[in-house]
Amino acid sequence: MDMEHAGAFCQKWNMLPRGGLVLCAVSGGRDSMALLHWLCQRGPQGGFQVAAAHFNHQLRPSAGADEEFVRAWCREHRVPLSCGGEDVGAYARGRGASLEDAGRVLRYRFLEKTAGELGADRIATAHHREDNAETVLLHLLRGTGLQGLTGIAPVRGKIVRPLLEVSRKEIDRYVAQNGIPVVEASSNASPAFTRNRLRLEVMPLL
Repeated sequence: MDMEHAGAFCQKWNMLPRGGLVLCAVSGGRDSMALLHWLCQRGPQGGFQVAAAHFNHQLRPSAGADEEFVRAWCREHRVPLSCGGEDVGAYARGRGASLEDAGRVLRYRFLEKTAGELGADRIATAHHREDNAETVLLHLLRGTGLQGLTGIAPVRGKIVRPLLEVSRKEIDRYVAQNGIPVVEASSNASPAFTRNRLRLEVMPLL
């Protein structure tokens, strides 16, 4: 990951306020672990504090292990961590929603609630350049206006996306260079999720 590039992007959008608290959403996966590590490295220089939040979707047998992985890393690196979770599958069935949409609603609800309890100034999520491209394509396929075609916003209320102009390859390189441990979710390869089909099948063809 190009540190200077990501740092300049954050500065342009005033994502990391000096003297503030940034709550980083962490799943344990590659993107969010890279973001958490990068924020922790930049915090002392940037004058902000970092806390982490993990939401357990209770969709996979390994979900408990993922949560314990994040707990162990945060404990080792002395990062305050808040954990929560809900049965996303049950929530989706009860509302006739997709697992992706239900997970997003419950995850952001948890993040906003945790940020309020901690007095966090920002909530950082690990969306990157390819996520943005996939979102634009998804909106286009579903039907959207000009607002949908703009993709993921760098800043939306308290929510910030420091890695939005960083590529997946740059994140992979940063993780390898810094020896950052990650968990690989089996659901990331499942074609049952629309975004996965776009990433694994449609995007390579395009």
